[in-house]
Amino acid sequence: MSQVLVPPADYSYLGISTGLLSIILTLVGVVSLTFIIYKRMVPLLKAAPDNSRFDRIPQRLVMIFKIGLAQYRHPRYMLAGILHILVFFGFLTLVIRTLSLVFIGFWPEFGIPGFTSGPYVVIKDYAATIVLISCVILAIRRGMFTPERYKVPERYGKDHTGEAIFVLCVISVMMITESLFEGALIAAEMQQGGHVTFAPPLTMVWLFAIMFSDTSMPVLQELHVGSYLIHHIVFLFFACFLPFGKHFHVFTSLFNVFFMRIETGNIKPVRYGVAEEKLDELESFGVKKLEDFTWKHQLDFYTCADCGRCSDHCPANAVGRPLSPRFISIKGRDAIFKNYPIFGKGPEESGLLMEGVYEEDEIWSCTTCGACEEECPIGIEYIDKIVDLRRGMVDEGMVPQSLQKPMKALEKRGNPWGKMEKKRLEWAADKEFKAECEVKSLEKGGEAETLYFVDSITSFDERMQEIAKATSKVLNAADMDFGALGKLEKDSGNEVKRFGEEMLYQDLKDTNTDAILETGCKNIVTSDPHAYNVLKNEYSELPPVEHITQTVDQKIKEGKIQLKPLEEEGKVYTYHDPCYLGRHNEIYDAPRSALDAIPGMNRVDMLKCKDRSFCCGGGGLMLFYEPEEETRMGVLRVDMAKEAGANVIVTACPFCLVNMEDAIKVAGMEGEMEAIDFSELMARQLKS
Repeated sequence: MSQVLVPPADYSYLGISTGLLSIILTLVGVVSLTFIIYKRMVPLLKAAPDNSRFDRIPQRLVMIFKIGLAQYRHPRYMLAGILHILVFFGFLTLVIRTLSLVFIGFWPEFGIPGFTSGPYVVIKDYAATIVLISCVILAIRRGMFTPERYKVPERYGKDHTGEAIFVLCVISVMMITESLFEGALIAAEMQQGGHVTFAPPLTMVWLFAIMFSDTSMPVLQELHVGSYLIHHIVFLFFACFLPFGKHFHVFTSLFNVFFMRIETGNIKPVRYGVAEEKLDELESFGVKKLEDFTWKHQLDFYTCADCGRCSDHCPANAVGRPLSPRFISIKGRDAIFKNYPIFGKGPEESGLLMEGVYEEDEIWSCTTCGACEEECPIGIEYIDKIVDLRRGMVDEGMVPQSLQKPMKALEKRGNPWGKMEKKRLEWAADKEFKAECEVKSLEKGGEAETLYFVDSITSFDERMQEIAKATSKVLNAADMDFGALGKLEKDSGNEVKRFGEEMLYQDLKDTNTDAILETGCKNIVTSDPHAYNVLKNEYSELPPVEHITQTVDQKIKEGKIQLKPLEEEGKVYTYHDPCYLGRHNEIYDAPRSALDAIPGMNRVDMLKCKDRSFCCGGGGLMLFYEPEEETRMGVLRVDMAKEAGANVIVTACPFCLVNMEDAIKVAGMEGEMEAIDFSELMARQLKS
C-alpha cells in the first residue's frame, strides 16, 4: 500500500489510535451480530421439524446457482429485476473489498492475494459506481413512482417504503465512502508525483481523484481516514440492522433457496416423522400457533423481501378476496418479532394464529394455484402453510358453512355432490354414446390395460359428462384398451387434502389405491388435472399416470390419432393452462402441440400463460365456497382471452370449463366467446 497518506491503522484522532478504534468497532460489531443472529435462530429451533430439506444436494446446489446467484426469476419484472441484479452482483463483488477494509483498519499490510490489484480493482470500482446509480434509481422509483405491488392496504399495517429507501441510502454511503477512501489516496499520489494508482475512467474513484487533485494533503488525509471510518461503522451497523426487518433476506435468501422444495404438486405431511397410519394418534393437527410452523416456513417469513410479486400474481388478490400472499409472510415475520424479540422477553405463549395474526376468510380464499410460489424470486412457499393452517382450523371445527355440506357428502358418498356411487358410470350407458364407444366397467373384476380415472365432477355433472364421453372416444380412436372403475371409484381427494381434511383424504386415497391395483391396469389416464396431480404426486405404488393431453399428443406423433381440418373459419383459439396441469406439473407443451396438429388451427397465447397462467377460480371444492370478491376470476380470464384476440377458449380441466362457461355468461360475451374442453375438441376433429 502506498505511504503517501498515513493508513488508518497508523493514524490518530485527538490522541486516539484509529487502529485501536477499528479493533473495538469490529469486536462490538461481530459480538452484536452474533447475539442478534442467535436470537433470530431461537424460534427456528423451537419450530416443528422438517426432514425433507437435506436430500438431493446436487439439485439444491443448482438452485442456489440458478435462482439464488444467477437471479433467474428477477427479470420477470424487467426494470426492478435488472436493477436488483446490478445491486446484488455489485454488492457481491465488493464484499471481498469490504471485508479487507475491516482488517486494513488495524493491519495496514493486509491483502487477499489476487484482490489487491489487477482486474479485481477495476471491476470493484465500476461495481461501486453501478451500485450507487442503481440505488438512486431504485430510491426515486420507490419513493416517487411507487408501483402498486409495493403499497400496503391500511388493514395490513405500516408501509415499508421508508425502510427500503433508508437501506438504499446506507448502501449508497458504503459505495461512496469506499470510493472516496481510494480517490483521496490517488489524488495525493497525483500531487506527490511518481507512481499513481490507476483509477478506472468514469468511476467514482476516478471522479474523486479529479475533484480533489488540488486539495491540500492534510485535507486529503482526513478524507482518506474519515471515509474509512464512516465506511467501517456503516458496514457494521448495516450488518446488525438487517435482521430487524425485511432486509434480513440479505442473510437468509441463499439458505432459503437451498432448502426450497424440489418436488411440486404435493403437500407436506401433517407431521414429519409420523407415518400416515399413525395420524389418528396425534393430539393436534396442522398449525395453530407459531411454533407449529416448520423451521423452513419460519425461515420463509424471515426471507420475504416484501417485493409484492406473489400478491401481484395472486388471483384471489386480483379479484378483491381478503388474501394477499405477501402479508402471509409479513404477518408471520411480525409475529416472530413480537414473540421472540431481540431485546427483552416476549409473551409467555405465542397464542393462536387465527386469533390476532391471520383471519379465517384470508386462509380459505386461497385456490392453491401456485402462482405466488412460481413468482417468488427467493423460494418462499405458501401452499403448505395455507394447508397447515386449514388443517388446524378443521381440527378446531372452523370450516365455512358452504364447505360443510360437500365435506360431509365426500365422507358419506365419496363425492361432494352426495350422489349415489352406482351412478358414477351412468354417462357411459347413454344409448347414443354407447353406439359409438364402449367403456369397459371394471366394477366386477373386469380387466383393461388402461384405467380411465374419471373423478367426481366429470362423473356427476351433466355438462362435464361430455368430457368423459369425449375422452373415451379419443382413447377408443387411439385403439387403447381402457375401462373405468365405476362405483368403485371415489373422489381423488386432491382438494380434500388441500382443504385440510387429512383423515378423509387418507380414506379416499386408500380406497382408490386398492381399487386401482385390483384391476391390474398397466397405466392410468385422466382428463382431470386435479386427479392427475394427486394420483401422480400424492398416491404411491400406482401404475404410471398421464393426463389426456399427454396421451393425445403422443398418439398423434405415433400416427395413431388422425385429425381432420377445422371447418369453421374466423375462429381464433387460445389455450388456458389449468393450474394443476401447468404450474404444479409443468405440462405446457403437450396440449399446445396436440392443438397445433389440428389442420387449420389458428391459436394465440394469452398474455398470462404457461407458468404465469391465471387461475379460473374453480379448484375443486372452490366451486362450493362462497368468498367475498369484487369480480370473478373467470371473468378476468375471459377478458384476457378477448384481449389476445381469441374467441374460443380451450382448456383441459372440467373445473376450468365450468368457470369459463359461467364467466362468458356473466361477462355478457355469449355469441362472441365460447369455451370447450381439450378432449371435446379432439373428439370433434377425429377422422372417422
